[in-house]
Amino acid sequence: MTALLALLGGALALYLLAHPRIAPGFKVLVLTAPPVAGVVWLLYAVAEEPSAAVTVAAVFAVVLIALIGLLAHPRLPTWTKMTVFATVPVAALAWLLVVTADDTIKDPGEDPCSMYYGGVGVSRAFPPQAYCRYDDGSTHNLAAGAQFVFWVCFVSSLLLLAAGLWEVARDPKALLRQFRTTRSLTR
Repeated sequence: MTALLALLGGALALYLLAHPRIAPGFKVLVLTAPPVAGVVWLLYAVAEEPSAAVTVAAVFAVVLIALIGLLAHPRLPTWTKMTVFATVPVAALAWLLVVTADDTIKDPGEDPCSMYYGGVGVSRAFPPQAYCRYDDGSTHNLAAGAQFVFWVCFVSSLLLLAAGLWEVARDPKALLRQFRTTRSLTR
């Protein structure tokens, strides 16, 4: 059932991206809002962290404005604009791999630090890091490759989104133009 829903969601996303009469601003909103709404709901209802849910929603609002501003940027090539749609999910996946590398959710003695390295697993959410700490104070880094991928994608996404925010600050009407279809622009 989950695979069918994912397939239908992917088909809907491709349809939205290919449909010429739907304004780019609406496309970005429809494609990005559902996963963020799911995260906000999980933080609020499941994890019982309302302040984290509000923070994620506020950051999403800024990122949404930046994405729409990035699409409105007149001098950037299309492939540069679309890069952010690949780097953000890859950064999120790499972050998840890093913070779960120590696998402290498992029963004690089954995580990789105690099974293979004889230490205790420690992870930090930001900057993402997972490592094994030993009794003598030394550490062993886990998921160094995923950390590298996270930072490359994070920095490139941040630079592109900053360009989008700069475009919106420079020309606020560019944000509104992204919510008009090409048909209404020609009238």
